[in-house]
Amino acid sequence: QVQLVESGGGLVQPGGSLRLSCAASGFTFSIYRMTWYRQAPGKERELVADVSNMRYTNYADSVKGRFAISRDNAKKMVYLQMNSPKPEDTAVYYCNVNVGSIAYWGQGTQVTVSS
Repeated sequence: QVQLVESGGGLVQPGGSLRLSCAASGFTFSIYRMTWYRQAPGKERELVADVSNMRYTNYADSVKGRFAISRDNAKKMVYLQMNSPKPEDTAVYYCNVNVGSIAYWGQGTQVTVSS
């Protein structure tokens, strides 16, 4: 079955860097768009970035120029490089794939940006 497992979250200082990883299994990874979402306390889940099967990328305005999404089809991994994070980036970050009409989510990884 489809499985997504995020890792790499933690505490990071403003202006630092952090890389999130998502390990995928159970589907033909290379043909699907992969997406990172996040959800802060008391807020709705929001799209952070996505990468198509052709490696076209899309970013939320709030992270453009600071975050970078990438994928490794051979390893079935998707990454989110977070550079110069801000306190407002604090959230649980989720990996997502839509296979057919079903949306699959990982368990999430907590990112806290604080000095």
